[in-house]
Amino acid sequence: MPDPALRAPASAYPHPTAARRPADWRTHAACIGLPDHAVFARRPKAALPALRACAVCPVRRFCLEAVAPRESWFDGVCAGHLWRNGREARLPEALTDDLAPLMEQS
Repeated sequence: MPDPALRAPASAYPHPTAARRPADWRTHAACIGLPDHAVFARRPKAALPALRACAVCPVRRFCLEAVAPRESWFDGVCAGHLWRNGREARLPEALTDDLAPLMEQS
């Protein structure tokens, strides 16, 4: 392990968007309290509760920046989209019709 004196403090190199992102953005996420199987679902029907929460979530942008689904090969719901292996999964038209009114409100 490197000598602690040689390590830069974590605040020396803050994330570029850290100044714009509230430190507690996760506490404002609409998906807080949802079961993991809904947030990390791979199938659209199972992901519907998380997608509905995302549709009205005030911190979608921060979620997308933090999770970085393309770079992390994320599986689940992030920023209002269902991701599989870091790629946006296509949702059936019936589900997008169900979510559209919610997206318009936010």
